[in-house]
Amino acid sequence: QVQLVESGGGLVQPGGSLRISCIGSGFPFDQYGIGWFRQAPGKEREGVACASSRNDRTFYGDSAVGRFTISRDNARNIVYLEMNSLMPEDTAVYFCAAPSTYSYTGPSAVRYAYWGPGTQVTVSS
Repeated sequence: QVQLVESGGGLVQPGGSLRISCIGSGFPFDQYGIGWFRQAPGKEREGVACASSRNDRTFYGDSAVGRFTISRDNARNIVYLEMNSLMPEDTAVYFCAAPSTYSYTGPSAVRYAYWGPGTQVTVSS
């Protein structure tokens, strides 16, 4: 059974940093691209960052470029999203996901078949 579980969300002040994690199980984690998405109330789900199975190909959404970094530790089945210079508009539930086609590394949410329950990130003073 494929499982993805996010952790590390919380409340952070504007300008602060946060690292969230996603641990996967039930599938060959080291062969799959993994994506991070976020969804704020009343908004569509947005692709934030994606990494190929070996982290040699990455994608970053416009809002993440220069501030967020995706990385992965395949030995531990974990993908990280390091977020810096956080702004109130980064407030959202953050999800990790695995694609239906293992090699896909991109921001299209419809290409992802497996999702974690999400972790809330709130940026506020």
